[in-house]
Amino acid sequence: METICGYLDDSIARWPDAPAIRGADGRRWTYRDLGDAARAAEDMLKAEGTQPGDRVMIVAENCAEAVAFLFGATRLGAWAVPVNARQTQGEIDRIIAHAEPRAVILTTGASNDAATHADRLNARRVEDTFGQVAIAATFASAPEPDRAVAVLLYTTGTTGDPKGVMLTHANLRFAGHASATLRGMSHDDTVYGVLPMTHVFGLASMIIAATYAGATIRLEPRFSAEKLYRALMDDVTILPAVPQMHALLMQYTSDQELERLTGSGLRYVSSGAAPLDPIWKKKAESFYGIALQNGYGMTESTAGICATRHQKGDPDISVGRPLDGVEVCIDEAAQGGGDGIGEVQTRGPHVMCGYYKAPGETEKILGEGGWLHTGDLGRIDGEGRLHILGRSKELIIHGGFNVYPPEVEAALNDHPAVVQSAVIGQVADGDEQVLAFVQVGERAGVHEAELKAYVAERLAGYKRPSRIIIARSLPAAPTGKILKHRLLECFKAELGV
Repeated sequence: METICGYLDDSIARWPDAPAIRGADGRRWTYRDLGDAARAAEDMLKAEGTQPGDRVMIVAENCAEAVAFLFGATRLGAWAVPVNARQTQGEIDRIIAHAEPRAVILTTGASNDAATHADRLNARRVEDTFGQVAIAATFASAPEPDRAVAVLLYTTGTTGDPKGVMLTHANLRFAGHASATLRGMSHDDTVYGVLPMTHVFGLASMIIAATYAGATIRLEPRFSAEKLYRALMDDVTILPAVPQMHALLMQYTSDQELERLTGSGLRYVSSGAAPLDPIWKKKAESFYGIALQNGYGMTESTAGICATRHQKGDPDISVGRPLDGVEVCIDEAAQGGGDGIGEVQTRGPHVMCGYYKAPGETEKILGEGGWLHTGDLGRIDGEGRLHILGRSKELIIHGGFNVYPPEVEAALNDHPAVVQSAVIGQVADGDEQVLAFVQVGERAGVHEAELKAYVAERLAGYKRPSRIIIARSLPAAPTGKILKHRLLECFKAELGV
């Protein structure tokens, strides 16, 4: 069976002395160094009694140690379980209870949060070629017989209820190859690695793709617009990001009285996790000086389903056509109610093999013929490009009309004072109201009435927010993606609830 470690072995054979990892701590590993670190990690896990099919939990933020143990665990035939160290004690403990890992590795040398969890779990510190980590007491659990699984990723979803997504070596190899090919990635490229490798976008489209191409990964544990700007002015050529990162970077440069990015070697920039607005897209392309590519995927599809391949200035704001080898269809009967709008479904080598220990949940999302039910609403245009209209559960029905949050968010995001926004529905007086939350820049003095007047010129009456809450920040996941399920709780004082 071909594994993700095969990509690492190939890059070691072709470019042993080429840079593989550049850490935020200044550490630099060649591909030979990464291979040595992965073997040291494998040896340590073996010494702890880890067997093929065991789960190895890696509590980490982006760092070289985490990459070493990802490859070390999977080389052994174990399932790697990457978990963000910034999660709470309760969240970590729930995953431990569900995954029953044989070993818990914590990247204490690179993450204060990992060190805190290590102390609580009475983990012992270890240092070797792979760097500084801690290992917790092993758990007595039987190895799983399925050797095809490489990674078990726990998703938070929109409800905050985690599920263990089983991704195979074949899933990740396909995703890494597809991402690298789409970007024309080579060993001369440097990829900015701030997307958490504990999430599928960072894992598949960043770590696995760069390893396949022999490119350098410039790892950064936490997003900072200032650090990103400096990296772009240094050596970064490929920037995979989510819209919030682009928005905050442009806000940072604006605060420095800079209108656009100049003097950078950036050649490819992408956006994922949210639909694009044409005005915002044009603004971003003017800022970067190159085309902004969009894409669409989810954890259960190993990140990628569709992506754009257009030139700068293309008005297309879709998520593009399906990746090679991927099928997409629209089920109008499932959601949407006609007009070409329905639930997006997909099948192909990117689809997970299921949820861990949850056959009932797996059966709900994986339909006949291998079709994955994404839960997203979309339509396919005459050019075969997919347009995402939002999560089916986020659809707002106001006054009998369908309101798609991304459309309202796009109108708000066009305002020069708005950094980003989030729109949800709230039931009041027997109807669902449109409720908006906007993040503004430090120097912005915009008021709710001004924003309401602004969107009134751009949206039909039934789409306009009944309330607009203005804030300096919005609750977000480590990827920067806004956590909509936390908005009502975070702003209950402003809402008077």
